[in-house]
Amino acid sequence: MNYLYYPGCSLEGTAAEYDISTRLLLETLDVHIQEIDDWNCCGASAAEAYSNLLSHVLCARTLALAEKMKGPEQILVPCSACYLNLKKTEEAVKRDKPLLVKINKALAEENLVFRGDVSVRHLLDVLSTEVDIGKIKEVSQNKMARFTVAPYYGCQCLRPFTVFDDPEEPRSMEALIQATGARVFNWEAGGQCCGASNTTTKPAAGMALVGRILNAARGADAIVTVCPMCQMNLESNQKKISHELGGDLEIPILYLPQFLGLAMGKAPRDLGLDKNLTDTREITAKVT
Repeated sequence: MNYLYYPGCSLEGTAAEYDISTRLLLETLDVHIQEIDDWNCCGASAAEAYSNLLSHVLCARTLALAEKMKGPEQILVPCSACYLNLKKTEEAVKRDKPLLVKINKALAEENLVFRGDVSVRHLLDVLSTEVDIGKIKEVSQNKMARFTVAPYYGCQCLRPFTVFDDPEEPRSMEALIQATGARVFNWEAGGQCCGASNTTTKPAAGMALVGRILNAARGADAIVTVCPMCQMNLESNQKKISHELGGDLEIPILYLPQFLGLAMGKAPRDLGLDKNLTDTREITAKVT
C-alpha cells in the first residue's frame, strides 16, 4: 500500500510522538508513505473564522501539491483536525465549482492548479479498513492481554463525514485493540467531545468535558486516541481535574500507533512514549 503523507503542524511540534509512532507502525505494516513536498498548515480553526475562502485555499494548496507529485492519489492524515479541514475542501469543490475557480485564482500566484483528483484518508480509516489486522495479531502474540483499553475517537475524524465509522457508536478501533490481545473497555464516551480549544479559551467548560470523559474511563488501564487535540486535553490537566472532582482520574493516554507499536514489540522510546505527558511506564512495564 502506498499513500502520500500529510503530517500537519501538530505532529511536528506538540504531537511529535504521534508522527514518530505512526511512521514506525506503518513501516512495520508495510504501508509506504511519501510526505507531500512543501505542505503548509491546514488553517486549523483560525483560518475559517477569518475567511472561508482562505481556509479552503490553504488546504487546496497542499492538495494541489499532492496532485503535482503524480504519485498515489490518496493522502494519509493522522491529525483529525487536519483531516477534517482537508476533507472539507476536497468535498466542497465537488459541489461548488465557482469556489474551485476562486481557489485556483489564488493558487495561480504559485503556478499551482487544484483539480480535485486526490482523496483524503484518516489514519484510523486506513488502519481499520486497509491494513491486514491478522498481521498485528500474529506479531503481537497477545502481548497486551493484561490490559483493558478505552478507545477515544473524539469528534473530528467522525463528524461530519461518516466515511468509515458511525459517529454515534464508533467501533473502528475495537478490532485493532483486540488484535493485540487487549480487551476493549465498555463505555459510551468514545465519540464525545473533549472540549477542543475550550480548555484554553473557556477552561471551566473545557475541563468539565474532559473530566466527564476521564471519569467514564474509570476501570480502564489506558485510553488510546487518534487526535493531537484530544490527546493534549486528556493528558494535560488530569491532576487538576482529579483535585476538582475529588477523585483520582489519572490514566495513561497513548496514541493508537503507540499502543499497536508496543504490542508489536517496538521499544517505548522508539515510539516516542518518553514524550507523552501522562506516565506510561506502568503500561510498558507490563507488556509481556
